[in-house]
Amino acid sequence: MQAVDIIKALANERRLAILHWLKDPRAHFPPQVDGDLVEDGVCALLLAEKLGITQATLSEHMRVLVQAGMVSSKRIKQWIFYRRDEDRIRAVKAGLLDTL
Repeated sequence: MQAVDIIKALANERRLAILHWLKDPRAHFPPQVDGDLVEDGVCALLLAEKLGITQATLSEHMRVLVQAGMVSSKRIKQWIFYRRDEDRIRAVKAGLLDTL
């Protein structure tokens, strides 16, 4: 993962909102039928609905976040679930602070 991937991930308000919501998914999303909000992540459908965008648009936002290593994905049945990679986010924060 390169700095450009991280900067691209953080340069969009919707992606920042996604990262914020995924930090405390129980506070921002209703319980899911499949998968635990914290352990498995949040279903892509719930994220798209909350943002008011299509699943295709959400997929592009999530691709950028996954490529930057800040979010991981997991398939359960026909759905994709996303959760934050807290270790990676801590490393990104530390790296950004070191460069300033």
